[in-house]
Order: sequence, then structure tokens, then C-alpha cells
Amino acid sequence: MQHPRSDVSAASVRLNNEGGVMTSEDASDTVEITQLIQRWGFCRDQGRWEDLAQTFTTDGTISVTWFTGRFADFISASVKAYKPVSPRVKHLIGLPVVDLNGNKAVAETNIQILGRFSFGDTEVDNTSFARFVDRLVKTDAGWRIQSRIAIYEKDRLDPIIPSSGFERQTAETDFTAVPEPYRYLGHRLLTTGRSLHDGIICDGTPQAHDALLQAQAWLWKIDETAHLP
Repeated sequence: MQHPRSDVSAASVRLNNEGGVMTSEDASDTVEITQLIQRWGFCRDQGRWEDLAQTFTTDGTISVTWFTGRFADFISASVKAYKPVSPRVKHLIGLPVVDLNGNKAVAETNIQILGRFSFGDTEVDNTSFARFVDRLVKTDAGWRIQSRIAIYEKDRLDPIIPSSGFERQTAETDFTAVPEPYRYLGHRLLTTGRSLHDGIICDGTPQAHDALLQAQAWLWKIDETAHLP
């Protein structure tokens, strides 16, 4: 078995066979995991709740800005907040970086979260940049996500139609209560009646470093108290 590298950010696809040559099974697993992660975003945005439930294990957990806990409860909360008619929140999901080890995998995926809301008298778009870190297991029904955490990087706020009203509202609004990596996303959630949970992870922090280390420790069964360089 190939040993894990100390630099988790350098991995592309880490293989479980000797010599590091991708087998047909490795390739098939990677494609299935990629489709699973894409399917999560599509089903979440389109309100296909039964299909969404099939992307996680029955005991799966998820941690994002507005929710942390069981994935089944995440779906219930999402149903209550869902808008059947656009414009609504949309997730743009990139191709994951996948580390494979037998029937377990870790995938790290760049995402964008797009949302529209009213900011004062102005309609605005909020774009949030983040990453999903997923632990996945291969079940009798195929690959499923067992846990997901989001790591937030940066975001922005743009008026649909530029105006002096937007500039004035921006100048008069204090955003500093929300950390910069998810500042406008957090403001949007708070103004629409949602709360932000404690422990939201921001990119480049010790918490993000530990989350990646713990995911690799879970995958390779190594000492989680060790430190990456």
C-alpha cells in the first residue's frame, strides 16, 4: 500500500495499489465519486430531496455556515427554506481531488455558492468561494458521503444594477461581525432569518489545517496528533 504524503494539498488522486498506477477500479471509483459530488449539488438546488438523501450514508453528517449535524436533519431544514421558483441559491461544484484507500476515500472540491437577496432597496448577488472536504465510504449501494465539512475562502457582493443606493447602503452597513472569508454570505443568511453556527472553518486557519489532517488520518489510519508541515 502506498503511504500518504505529508503535504495533503499536493495530492491529485492517491491510489491504493503498489507502484501508483491507476487501475480500472480506481478510475471507476474516482468517476463515481465525482458524479456523486456533482449529484449532491444538482439535487440540492433542484429540490430533489429523495435523490439528495441517497448521496450520504444514513448516519452521515454535514457542517456548513448555517447548519451542523445529521444530514437527514439538513435535508429537513433545506426543505423548509427552499424556493420552488428561481432565482434561488445555486451551487457550482468543481472536479474533486480524490484520495482512495480501499473502500474509503477523501475528496476535496472547490465550490461556489450563488445567492440573490435584497440589500436595502437593491437586488444583489452574493458569490461565496469555498471547498468541501468529504469522507466517503463504498457501500453495497455504491459510494456515499459519510461526512462533509465546508472550508470558506472569500466572497463578494454585487448589485444586479449598479446604483448610488447600493454604494450608500454598503457604506452604512457594518459587516465586521462576520469573518471576512464568508462575510457577505453570513450577512445574507442572517438577514433572511438563519443563524450561523459556532466553529465555521476558514481557509488557512489552524482549524482548516486540522480538518485536512484528520480526514487523511481517518483515510490512512494514522496518528491524528501528528502535524503536517
